Order: sequence, then structure tokens, then C-alpha cells
Amino acid sequence: MLTSDRPAFGTKFLSGRAGRGLAQGVRSVASVAIGLIYPPTCVGCGAATGEPHALCAQCWSGLRLIERPYCERLGTPFALDLGIGPLLSPAAIAEPPVFGRARAVAVYDGTARDLVHRLKYNDRLDLARVMARMMASAGHDVLDEADLLVPVPLHGTRLWRRRFNQSALLARNIGRYAGRHCDIRALARVKATRPQVGLTRVQRAENLQGAFRVPEGSRARIQGRRLLLIDDVSTTGATGNAAARVLLRAGAARVDLLTFATVTRDGF
Repeated sequence: MLTSDRPAFGTKFLSGRAGRGLAQGVRSVASVAIGLIYPPTCVGCGAATGEPHALCAQCWSGLRLIERPYCERLGTPFALDLGIGPLLSPAAIAEPPVFGRARAVAVYDGTARDLVHRLKYNDRLDLARVMARMMASAGHDVLDEADLLVPVPLHGTRLWRRRFNQSALLARNIGRYAGRHCDIRALARVKATRPQVGLTRVQRAENLQGAFRVPEGSRARIQGRRLLLIDDVSTTGATGNAAARVLLRAGAARVDLLTFATVTRDGF
């Protein structure tokens, strides 16, 4: 039987650039076909959009995006641009947070609140990718300086009921966009706290006392590192403070906070 070291014509044709080009062409055709059968819709309301995994104009206009000028510590916006350098809000001066800096995409109302609720309570896990992309953009300054992403954990009983941790979903997707590692085991929730909804600032802080712990096996991974806590919403900052306090005591060099939405206190 005659043999040859030369590759078969088909193998040669599909190798290198030609193979990659053919594969890309197939994917492109498939994408167009899927788009014709299932036109892209708004992730917020389901209306038609020009591209998948996006918001329609109406939902986008319902987002109160947070842009400078904002408080450099709490990330909450100022009503007026005073035209001077980095500023701290009265709230940050009166009660400095335990974490270093907080950043958020939008004020927690309208479309932002709807997206958070659909992700958390309606099992819309697909929203995590959209929200994470916006978080990576809004928090680029704290994200660029972070060594490790740490999602705010759920207690085991709540995780069992909900079946997923929305903060971990957001953190994983942010990590993919930003090229940062996400450690879902760096922080544990060891106390089954009651829901924070309806509690005052003081009650929220008391409710979270002793709620978090850094497992012994995780301490070496956070020692001396700059951590970025990931959560869906910051209401009073109590959760971020409680988690940051535990991480700093365990040896973290710095802890910042990135959320999708935040509740404002200064009348914005």
C-alpha cells in the first residue's frame, strides 16, 4: 500500500487561516439565521432592539446613570457640578465607610430597580451578563486596581431557596470582561440574617454583626491583596461595611465596593 506524508486535501484546506475563516463564516451565517428566527429583544421589557443583550431606548432612558461629579468614597452623585477637584459627600464625612471607595452604575429606581428585581427574584440569569458589562464600565477605576473580585455571599439556607447567588453571577461576568479572577469562597456568610428591607440604618448594621467570616483556607489568598466586593445593590452601605471589615481584619490591603445600583442620600 502506498502511503504519503502529505495531508489530505480537505485537511490542508481547513487548516490555518482558511479553516478559521470558514469557521467564522459558518458562525456568521448561523448568527444571522438565528436573528431572523428570534429577533433581538430588550432585556428589560422585551421590546425589539437592534442588537441582542441590550436595552431599548425607553428602558435606557429610565436609568439614572451615575457620572461625575460624585462622592469619591460613596460613589453617590452630586446634584451640582461645583467645578473643583474630588469631593466627599456630607454622608461620607459624617460616617466614613469601612470600605475604601464605592462605585455603581445607576441610582436604585426605575429601570435599575426593575433589572435587579428580575435578576434576583424572577430567575432572569441572562441579565447578569448585561449588568456586569455596565458595572465593569462604571467601576473601571476601582476595577483596574483590584487584585481579586469577591462577591457578597448568601447564607446557605437562602442560597438553597434561591438556587443561585446573583452577586456571584455578576462577579464572574465582570471578571471575564476585565480579566480579573473571581473568588467565590474568599468570604462566607455564617449567620442567617433577616431580610434588610424595612430596617433602619442602625438596625441593618446590627443585623449584619457576625454575619461574615473569612474561612481559614481563604486567608492566604487575600493577604495583602486589593479586593473588590461585588453586590447588586448598596442601600445604606451596611453590607459593604460588614464584609469589608472582616476582609480587612483577615489581612486584605484594601477593599472597595462595586454594585449595579445604589440608593442616594443627598437628594439627587
